[in-house]
Amino acid sequence: MYDLRCENVTKRFGDFTAVNNVSFDIPSGSFFSILGPSGCGKTTLMRMIAGFETPDEGDILIKGRSVLKDAPNKRNVKMVFQHLALFPMMTVGENIAYGLRCRGDARSEIGGRVKAVLERVGLPGVEDKQISQLSGGQKQRIAIARCMVLEPDVLLLDEPLGALDLKLREHMKIELKQLQHQFETTFLYITHDQSEALVMSDNVAVMNAGRFEQIGPPKELYENPVSGFVAGFVGDSNRWSGRVDRVSGGTARIALDGGETVLGTPGAGGLTDASEVEVFVRPEAISVGKGDEGCTLSGTVDSLLFNGANSRILVRTNSGKLIEVADQAGVSGVAEGDAIDIHWPGHLALCFGKGAA
Repeated sequence: MYDLRCENVTKRFGDFTAVNNVSFDIPSGSFFSILGPSGCGKTTLMRMIAGFETPDEGDILIKGRSVLKDAPNKRNVKMVFQHLALFPMMTVGENIAYGLRCRGDARSEIGGRVKAVLERVGLPGVEDKQISQLSGGQKQRIAIARCMVLEPDVLLLDEPLGALDLKLREHMKIELKQLQHQFETTFLYITHDQSEALVMSDNVAVMNAGRFEQIGPPKELYENPVSGFVAGFVGDSNRWSGRVDRVSGGTARIALDGGETVLGTPGAGGLTDASEVEVFVRPEAISVGKGDEGCTLSGTVDSLLFNGANSRILVRTNSGKLIEVADQAGVSGVAEGDAIDIHWPGHLALCFGKGAA
């Protein structure tokens, strides 16, 4: 059973196509994220699902039924916005009860439902508090509780963590995932932050220029991107431009801009001799020291960036490239200005034609 299905959905604004022939299915009770840069069409797609925009082509189905003719308030979906849209003049309890009252639920039942949903989001007994008395994380949970008390088929979340500070945002990523598990409701989450999408989601759709480039579990997107755009957008990656010298036995020999020659693995779609390409190598795939020919570069340590387990060595190669190398907790023992060799496993250097990026 799919809670939400989009079939060949397209939306144009004049001559501009914001969403271009997008299709996807979201299984019941899963956490699905749409990840992409600003302007890629993800908010327009979510607005169509909510009923605030109408597709020019395609269909949107909730629980197997088309909702294109349904007004927003007739669709069993609810939406949490980036700025939450809580009513400051109402108490917490009044905020959560608002939708129930608008729906015409019996007044005798509303108080019990408000208490029950507050317990489920971990904030029992705060019904009488003012919104101004809540922390940022508590406001997030109240915004979700206000939606979940209405028992939607799908909860839409439009970059809801964007206004939070970094530490609270990291904490709320875990909280959101736990809340989704607790309510067993389908969450559709849109974000430009790949860390949010990778940590929380069962499946992620990477969106670019109105289209989905790839849909899959976070691990698959990270390890097996199907395009240069996905390889560069999901996770950190060193990115070098060059030209294919030759392709043989599943390996491409690439002449990089600047004069070095490296070996790489052609990505989806393959490569042809003399084609313009970009090579992607993750910082954690690179180690200090010499490796095989075609998988080694020489240079100088430009700087050391300490960030615990995410520490980095910045290496400036002899041709001037600045390369990030993972340095787990800063234990490599190198210093700024040291001559250095770096290497990586050949199969972890993915190559895509520039047209695919």
